[in-house]
Amino acid sequence: MGKIFYWWLRMWGWKIDRSTPENINKAVIVVGPHTSNWDFVIGKMAFVYYKVNAKFLIKKELFFPPLGWLLRAMGGIPVDRKKNNNITEQAVKYFAENEKCYLVFTPEGTRSYNPNWKKGFYYIAQNAGVPIYIAYVDYKRKIGGFHSLFVPTGNADKDINYIKTILSEYTGKVPENGIRKPGE
Repeated sequence: MGKIFYWWLRMWGWKIDRSTPENINKAVIVVGPHTSNWDFVIGKMAFVYYKVNAKFLIKKELFFPPLGWLLRAMGGIPVDRKKNNNITEQAVKYFAENEKCYLVFTPEGTRSYNPNWKKGFYYIAQNAGVPIYIAYVDYKRKIGGFHSLFVPTGNADKDINYIKTILSEYTGKVPENGIRKPGE
C-alpha cells in the first residue's frame, strides 16, 4: 500500500522526504503547518509510506456510520471535547497500554492562523515520557516528511517556540494561515 500512496503523491507532484523516522516505539508527532484538509490526506499517505501506524484524536461527533468506521480504520480515536474529561490523561494511558504508539497532533488547532497553540500535545509527550517528532508539509516545494526528534525539556513555552521556529520554515497550502516565527 505504501508504494501505491508514494506513486499517487508523485503523480500529484509531491515528494516524500527520504529521511525516515528513527526506529522508536512511541512518540507524539506534531505536524505543521496545518492550513488545509488536504494536509490530512497527504500526511496519511506519507505515514503509510513510512510504515508509521499513526493515530489521531478526533471529536466523537464524527464517528457515525459509515464515516466512523473509516476514521477508526485510518487510526482515529474518538474523544468527547464537550465533557470535562482529561484528554491528556486518556492519551497518556493510551501510550501506557500500547507497546507501539504514535499520536499525531496539529497544535494550531485550526486551519486558520493561530499564534496560540494548544499545549496538550506537549503535556502528553512529557507525562507519557515519549519524544516529539516534528513533521512537516511544505506546499511551496511539494514535500513532506519528518524533520527531527525532540525531547521535551519541561519548559513548555520555550520548547513550543523552538518547534514553531522549525515549522515556520515550511509553507502551508494557505500561506497566510501558516506558522510564524515567535515574535513575528
